[in-house]
Amino acid sequence: MTVDVTALADLLRRAAKAEIMPRFRRLGDGDVRTKTDATDLVTEADESAERMMRAELAKTLPNAVFIGEESVASDPDLLYKLPDAELAIVVDPVDGTFNFAAGVPAFGVMASVVWKGETVAGIIYDPMGDDWVMAEKGAGAWLRRPEDSNALRLKVADPVGLEHMVGMASTGYLEKNVRAEVMHSLAKVRYAASYRCAAHEYRAFAGGHVHFVMYNKLMPWDHLAGTLISQEAGAYAARLDGSPYLPKHVDGGLLLATDKESWQRLKTEVFAAI
Repeated sequence: MTVDVTALADLLRRAAKAEIMPRFRRLGDGDVRTKTDATDLVTEADESAERMMRAELAKTLPNAVFIGEESVASDPDLLYKLPDAELAIVVDPVDGTFNFAAGVPAFGVMASVVWKGETVAGIIYDPMGDDWVMAEKGAGAWLRRPEDSNALRLKVADPVGLEHMVGMASTGYLEKNVRAEVMHSLAKVRYAASYRCAAHEYRAFAGGHVHFVMYNKLMPWDHLAGTLISQEAGAYAARLDGSPYLPKHVDGGLLLATDKESWQRLKTEVFAAI
């Protein structure tokens, strides 16, 4: 594989500085639009940042399949090229668009590298903190800062009992009756929340600050980078039926925990209804 992951990380940063941050809390009339419903938004920042990244990657990786969230919104068939692509770059130009549009500083830029159906690199850039968490398969997960050669290795939290767990659970895409049962069961853990931004939820989890994250809707730009980073930080990850999570999956739910025993307990006692 000939992808310069450091250069890809720098591209995310440059796109954020050029196209995203100048628009933060400065979106004008017509700069925010709905896609599927009032909580599913796209802004000029999303589209402009993705165009910039796609154009730059076309120069450096002309044979890679580019799969961006907004590109797929315009051409849904593009998503089906991912499983068979020899090399694909998957991009979420603004993860947490709802927060971004509301002026809430909890959003990120994510990219992953998929090689022959396997995620081999993942990057989550935080424009507000101006740093990355990133991983290449088999090389650990790291917090890196611009112009700082001292990267910090990430490690998930030590396991704790169910009643002491703090975690993130995205329940918005569950059926109403299932959502009610899951939210009732979440009372068994110490605290459960949602940032409405997978980028920051994965960063918190891989950095050892929470004990689990759970998602139901699986789009590759939302979860490939964070799952690899979390696994490289020591997490146990699987779909809710226990099968491995792969780039081709768009459903089946996803649960990550500090270890397999914690995963099993969460699945049995909290997320059994899914």
